[in-house]
Amino acid sequence: MKRKISAAILLMVMLVNTTAPAFASSHREAPLIANDPLADNTDVYAFRSPDDPNKITIIANYVPGQLPQGGPNYYQFGENIRYEIHIDNNAATKGDDIIYRFTFDKTNEDPTTFFNIRLGKQNLKTTYRMERSTDGGRSFQTVIRDGMVPPPNIGPRSISSPVGLNVPDYNTLINKAITTSRTGEKVFCGPADDPFFVDLGGIFDLGDAPRTTGSPSTDGLKCLNASTIALQIDISTLQKEGKPVSKCTSILDPNYVIGVWASASRQKISILREDGKGIRTEGPWVQVSRLGMPLTNEAVIPIGYKDYWNSLTPYEDLSKLSTFGKFFYNPELALYMDDTYFGGAVPALAPLRIQRNSLGAFGFGNNQNGLYGLKGNAALNGTALSESAFGGLLLPAPNSPRSVDLWPIFHTGVPNLPPYQLATGKAGNPLAKGKPFINNFLPNGGDMLRLNMAVPPTPRNSSQFSSLGLVQAAVLGLTDPAYNSTDIQNIPNMDGFPNGRRLEDDVTRIELQAVGGVVLAAVGLWYDDYIPGPSASPVTPNLLKVLTYTTGIEANDVAFKTSFPYVQAPFAGNYICPCNTPNNARTSNTMRSTINSGGLSLAAPEVFARVSPNPFVDNGTITYRLDNSANISISLVNEQGQQVKMLVNKNLTPGTYTEKWNGKDLTRGVYFIKVVKDGEVKQTIKVMKG
Repeated sequence: MKRKISAAILLMVMLVNTTAPAFASSHREAPLIANDPLADNTDVYAFRSPDDPNKITIIANYVPGQLPQGGPNYYQFGENIRYEIHIDNNAATKGDDIIYRFTFDKTNEDPTTFFNIRLGKQNLKTTYRMERSTDGGRSFQTVIRDGMVPPPNIGPRSISSPVGLNVPDYNTLINKAITTSRTGEKVFCGPADDPFFVDLGGIFDLGDAPRTTGSPSTDGLKCLNASTIALQIDISTLQKEGKPVSKCTSILDPNYVIGVWASASRQKISILREDGKGIRTEGPWVQVSRLGMPLTNEAVIPIGYKDYWNSLTPYEDLSKLSTFGKFFYNPELALYMDDTYFGGAVPALAPLRIQRNSLGAFGFGNNQNGLYGLKGNAALNGTALSESAFGGLLLPAPNSPRSVDLWPIFHTGVPNLPPYQLATGKAGNPLAKGKPFINNFLPNGGDMLRLNMAVPPTPRNSSQFSSLGLVQAAVLGLTDPAYNSTDIQNIPNMDGFPNGRRLEDDVTRIELQAVGGVVLAAVGLWYDDYIPGPSASPVTPNLLKVLTYTTGIEANDVAFKTSFPYVQAPFAGNYICPCNTPNNARTSNTMRSTINSGGLSLAAPEVFARVSPNPFVDNGTITYRLDNSANISISLVNEQGQQVKMLVNKNLTPGTYTEKWNGKDLTRGVYFIKVVKDGEVKQTIKVMKG
């Protein structure tokens, strides 16, 4: 299915910073681990804590696709499994520098009942031991014994009634389970709403996201839970020299970069006991699952290599380039974003078209040469691509076009060197010095989340917060006059994926945009429809199509907590999921009953709102729920924070309300719905006028 790509001279357009929608990150991603869900990593997050910026929050999730009503044997962390969170903070050392190890134990408190909870007792009551190693795993010390794991959120009688645990609500159990280790880490282990959002049905139907078959996009993880391990750690504990963030030399200080990955391991021998008392395990420990960057094993590694990938550590990735490098240098997904190959076969990805003739000289389609033709050229001196720097890694061979962008994003991080600076100030030369916006380079490992801890967090209630992470930071750095110098500046969302990963980050969309060449464009390797000239604008229709691309799912199905552990309470077993309603749209009756029973239990008093449609054309609707009587103000503001319309300004009693507004008079672009309760901003929702 080949189509000739025609070039056209198009009108200059203004770049708009847009937010639009999110593959399960690593849910059931490999054949073997799909049969061992208790050991299955689903996601890893690492971000500077927005409410406590001297700390880093790391979240590792396991046990995918948990049905809230999955009784009588509810989902739990597994016994005889080592769950580990690994941190690399020093390129001069081999392997991990810090490891947190969790092991879980279960007790039947009342073996005489088939219920999971009855009369204050649990089956199976779960506790954990947390150990920490600061010498790369050579030795461990126990820093938490008998840590509490909340039970599953079975329902109101099991949680809140006198015949159950008799606690006010499920959040009470979460708060009781949060503990501080004797080495200072704040810790939570327990069930939670799965924070990842994606249209699983569309994605795995040969890339139909957004759906083109008539059915609406649906969050495949909506109303499902996961098992969360959450840590909040002082930056000084993670920094290689023990320095607090106040000692950094800049917000891109390379000495504050860490790599984070998680794993699960089992002992090699399992023996099924004849007395019905389970399985006895023995022998050396074998890694069966790992996760660093989202979607690597899910959507980059072919199925024939997935189990092998799970058995390796990131430190083995670089030695396996002959096996795995080709999947990043010429990714399969790129075939469906290229009309020379199979672009026409996947219409949902039509907005994503890779540069095959950037600047009239460089092709990044599969099996093209990318920047390899410059290898050894004096023009590379002073850049990361020179042979004296990292040219051996980044320009390894011909016909490996994505070795300069996709491969380092996943395997080394990105240094603050040309060409990895924004095109701002480059005067058309992508190899020149530009606008710094990322430095999370840590080249001694492979697939890990890399986070520069010196980058300030973007407030979640800021009108400039965006789930597009670094893509949005690049947009601002390229187009906003406030960021048009080549100095290091704190651009909003520089703390977002792929510089670490925040819970809100739309990683599926960002990674698909990256495969579609958006990173190359950001540094000055513009799309093919860019026509050089004195008045030429790199903001071409092709670039705009990539930036406005949506997978159809924009956010998690529930709002995240504003404090540790940030993930939301798990759905209750008696909750009826409104599967056919739009994302973020719980029906009022089931929502209210779930809140009252502890199923959602946002900290009262609270307000929760959703907007539809988004993007809107002429009219929009906001539906919001209020738990307590309060004064509610809901306004539509522009990107400068100026109020455009007042939508609601009332004293209201508890309930669910719907308001409509007319947006015909608004110009196309980005706006924000600001929800204020009793004078305090509770929610900010980004919307786009199409």
